Amino acid sequence: MTNQKRQLDSKLESHFEKYKEVLILLGARQVGKTTIVKKIFPLAQYLSVDTEPVREILDRYDPIVYKQILKPSAKYVVIDEIHKLSDPGRAAKIFYDQIPEYKLIITGSSAFNIKNKASESLAGRKIEYHLYPLTFSEYFVQKGIVDDFSNLFLDKFIQNKVYTFDLVSVLDNILVYGLYPEMISRPSDPVYLQNLVDSVVFKDLLDLRLIENRIGALNLLKLLAHQIGSLVNYSELSSRLGMDVKTIGRYIDLFEQSFILYKLLPYSTKQRDEIGKMSKIYFYDLGLRNALIENFQSLSNRVDGGQLFENFIISEILKTNYYGDNNYKLNYWRTKQGSEIDLVLTKSNGELRGIEIKSSARSGGTAFSNRYPQAKIITINKQNFYQ
Repeated sequence: MTNQKRQLDSKLESHFEKYKEVLILLGARQVGKTTIVKKIFPLAQYLSVDTEPVREILDRYDPIVYKQILKPSAKYVVIDEIHKLSDPGRAAKIFYDQIPEYKLIITGSSAFNIKNKASESLAGRKIEYHLYPLTFSEYFVQKGIVDDFSNLFLDKFIQNKVYTFDLVSVLDNILVYGLYPEMISRPSDPVYLQNLVDSVVFKDLLDLRLIENRIGALNLLKLLAHQIGSLVNYSELSSRLGMDVKTIGRYIDLFEQSFILYKLLPYSTKQRDEIGKMSKIYFYDLGLRNALIENFQSLSNRVDGGQLFENFIISEILKTNYYGDNNYKLNYWRTKQGSEIDLVLTKSNGELRGIEIKSSARSGGTAFSNRYPQAKIITINKQNFYQ
């Protein structure tokens, strides 16, 4: 059995020591939510709303009926697929207010599943955590290659560091097949990823009738997959797909809430030549992205290697920023003349970093540092990204 250690472990382990609120764990399907919860709360009672008798009982919204199915020995109750209840927030509120002897844990595959239906009922009664596909460090720990999680937010990036493994070879495989936990045991398996697209990506969106045009939505997702790291023009997408701009925007928001992709907004101090509105889109997992465009060729045979590495680094920083409570805001920077920097990290204390992401070791960022001389410029490449 592989080491299933995750960077979120300690936060989940200490949740009920610190808080009385409901623990909500959100993330895409197949990222390991059930695995991590069963590992940390092994004696919890599990209730899946996918099971008809469980759904019928929970849909009665009666604490007396709820208690009839709860084991007296269980301290924690985990409810999975809670969005399938007619009023999931009400069910959670009953546990919190009327059955406080059981600590409630909710797992969900999409933020909107709980937020849209339950936020009002659970206001002040919940704390959310997000679980993403593996970080690069989690992959190495679970593989047994290293013992602990390294930090992508180090101030210095060491060039030509010597490793006991072929770092670039491991990275190149991940750029093609991604970091879903299942890839630990099947590191180069396109079939799993293709099935993930077919059976999982739209499951909740279709179940909740949030997407009316499945083919249009899939075509949009494929088009976005081809455009990672590029400025996204909703009007252009609209004309290419024959869908109205409003629907395009709504579907992209749903994809983001489903943890399929995320938007990077521009960094701007409102100077006239800085792009201030158009977003860039990246995918949380490159294996899923490559499955969408049906391309699992090796890095040596493809033209999008630079895009893949950029997406990988930005996703790693996003995940590490979240798990490590680094509190950086992530943006990109670009001027209308074409000067750009891949990633801008800012903090409320005024800290400013510009991240240049290069497939090779060359450096840049001159235009950004000229305009923002207080910024620290860091160049990340395949040789120095992992410490």
